Amino acid sequence: MSTPSAAEAHSARRSIPFWAKVFIGLAVGIVLGYIARSFELAWLTEVLVTVGSIFVSLLKVVVVPLVLFALVVSISNLRQVHNAAKLAINTLVWFGITAALSVALALMIGLLTNPGASATIDTSTAHAVSTQGGWLDFLKSLVPNNILGLQVDSSLEGEGADVSVTSALSFNVLQVVVIGIALGAAALAVGEQTAKPFIDFATAGLEIFQKLTWWIILLAPIGSAGLIGKAVAQYGWDLVQPLGIFAFDVYLGCALVMFVMYPALLALHGLSPVRWFKGAGQAIQLAFVSRSSVGTLPVTQQNVIDRLGVPREYASFAVPIGATTKMDGCASIYPALAAITVAQLFGIELGIGDYLLIAFVSVVGSAATAGLTGAIVMLTLTLSTLGLPLEGVGLLLAIDPILDMARTATNVAGQTAIPAIVAKRHGILDQEVYDGRWRDQSRRREESPQLQTV
Repeated sequence: MSTPSAAEAHSARRSIPFWAKVFIGLAVGIVLGYIARSFELAWLTEVLVTVGSIFVSLLKVVVVPLVLFALVVSISNLRQVHNAAKLAINTLVWFGITAALSVALALMIGLLTNPGASATIDTSTAHAVSTQGGWLDFLKSLVPNNILGLQVDSSLEGEGADVSVTSALSFNVLQVVVIGIALGAAALAVGEQTAKPFIDFATAGLEIFQKLTWWIILLAPIGSAGLIGKAVAQYGWDLVQPLGIFAFDVYLGCALVMFVMYPALLALHGLSPVRWFKGAGQAIQLAFVSRSSVGTLPVTQQNVIDRLGVPREYASFAVPIGATTKMDGCASIYPALAAITVAQLFGIELGIGDYLLIAFVSVVGSAATAGLTGAIVMLTLTLSTLGLPLEGVGLLLAIDPILDMARTATNVAGQTAIPAIVAKRHGILDQEVYDGRWRDQSRRREESPQLQTV
């Protein structure tokens, strides 16, 4: 019997498509998480948590320079983009339209199912959270604290004399967008000849971080296993059951937005929903397990450009802005259903005016909480605007991570669909790429892993 050649063995290893590797990683993670939870294997849970955290940290490391360089380079090429201002305005308009449709869908689900009325949870244990959102936070978050949009988060650990302060650096991606736009605009203002060395530096930096991004993406199957395994190991039905209908409603609302609303809007614009799922699937899958729109940003941007055919110059604006303000899962579906649940838990009746107020907060509030802590801040903003007890937030925190998976996937789905729709409406979408020509490019990447575009 003949043995396979090295070339044949290499070809066999390459025969498994990337999406299949991700699904295999998810399956392995679910099994390991179930084993860790069933047999109370703390060491296995810790391994899963560590693997998942490292993967998300690696993604976040490349976000700041990738977005910053991409914006500088794309703004320097604005002369080649027709109606750039109109593109930006239409993007924000479609963000608002889809947010309004999402919150209307969530309110309908909540009114039909009454999630708070059937919840078996004791409200006497409720407590308010310290992190809250305000309407002026959006303006504050626009002003950078430093040139990279970095900020220090400090927390106290220990008790009594053993108290220590732990500090960690984080970044506000909206501030990074503002800095990138300002640098790009300044480069345009000083003239092409003067700015050329700076633009060349940004272009080289962009290519380097694109390469790093692709190396990290190749680790997605391993990272996905750790992230989904962590979720299974730490959260089970015993935590979800008291708020089972509420949890079901959140997943149902996210599923309807992702699998019905967006495909319908794409189809109305002559775009195949199946092709959209294939093109954006990598980013949506990663968002589901990582629970981070910002962490998924490099993959989202790569999918939108390379697989959905959105021009790089436009996507470099739309995707980073969408990662901070386009949150149909966190800012529309979740706060609407949570507000109904909290009101019913505390025996407070909501009227038509309250539901209209929920819709208003959901459409506008996602921008007002940009750069802050996602759904929790958005929820406190909604409850405080309605005059509902903020203690209700504490009741929902126990199952928040398991709900955040569906919310984040929905967020990223919108961040990929809207740029494709707007690009199609303006006649700048590369239809051949959208229709699947990116597959040949993906095969070339399998042979030589690197990103050709952001």
